[in-house]
Amino acid sequence: MLSSLVSRLRAEWRRLRQALAALDGQTTFVLTFAAVVVVLQFTLGDRELFRQHLAADLPPAWRGLAAWGWWFGMQGLFGFVVPALTLWVLFDLDPTEMGLGLGEWRIATLVAGLYLPVVAVGTWVLSDGAAFQQQYPHYRPAVRNWGTFLFYEALFLFYWVGWEYLWRGFVLFGTAPTFGLNAIFVQALPFAALHVTKPWPEAVLSIVGGIALGGLVWRCRSFWIAVPIHAAQMMLLDLWCTLRVRTGVSGVDLDALATVLTRLGG
Repeated sequence: MLSSLVSRLRAEWRRLRQALAALDGQTTFVLTFAAVVVVLQFTLGDRELFRQHLAADLPPAWRGLAAWGWWFGMQGLFGFVVPALTLWVLFDLDPTEMGLGLGEWRIATLVAGLYLPVVAVGTWVLSDGAAFQQQYPHYRPAVRNWGTFLFYEALFLFYWVGWEYLWRGFVLFGTAPTFGLNAIFVQALPFAALHVTKPWPEAVLSIVGGIALGGLVWRCRSFWIAVPIHAAQMMLLDLWCTLRVRTGVSGVDLDALATVLTRLGG
């Protein structure tokens, strides 16, 4: 009986070795490392961790913005800088193979030109709600100071570069040699999973949006197009809500927009 057990264990060991040998090293690394960097970003990038252990030496007036900057910076670091470096150093990929080139920039520009006005109108309408004005921008002092607002949004943009590259760059192009066109759906899975705690309409839309953005990036051969398309939704909402809070204007028609601009200029 013991010899039979040993034989079975040896057979399973051989199967395991054969299975491991059949794995594509780059794809295996990319999918595993993507999970690792998500954990690192959520753990090390936590704003409360920053407040408790790192903010004590900063002037009190800076700590709130610095906490958001820490969160955004960790996303940019672990979502963009570290993954791009690993593909370059470990697998000797050039920028175009990693999705960092300009790609089909004419198509990307056309899509952005058609999409961004729609986002501008949609976020303008949403910003008329009191709940949105109370929540956006998340760092409330940015509402009353344009310098703070611009600095906050610049940090926020780095966050979006990290968020988009991790899925639409690192995972999409990193697994493409194995999965081909199916890599579009591979990168959409973890993206949707990270929206599971959001309100259900947003969670469902994240599935559609993840596939659509992945397909667009695949077609354009560059992840950069995903940054303005995704970031604009939040950054324009921040802008409209800030303008409404500063001017006290409500309504969604052109007269309301004109009043906002007039009061702002005055």
